[in-house]
Amino acid sequence: MLADLVRREPEVVPGYPDRILPVNEAAAKELAKRTLTNLYNARPAWLDHAHKALDEAVADAYGWGYDFRAGLLTDDEILEKLFEINRERCSAS
Repeated sequence: MLADLVRREPEVVPGYPDRILPVNEAAAKELAKRTLTNLYNARPAWLDHAHKALDEAVADAYGWGYDFRAGLLTDDEILEKLFEINRERCSAS
């Protein structure tokens, strides 16, 4: 658990949040292994669920929610749609 690895130390600048520091060298080594790359490689279920919810929210925002959920859009089609939206926004400005 993270609470076993870190301690909070008040920041010297008023108004800034506490500093979060490793409790010892072993904790520092363990924390150094906790990178986004390693998290994505481990791909825990909660991360998959969060990605799915985000993908669905984006699809809904662009008006393709039904097609996305039904699996009617390939990754290439999604990228093509996003590219077209981007191109339209660039030419409108």
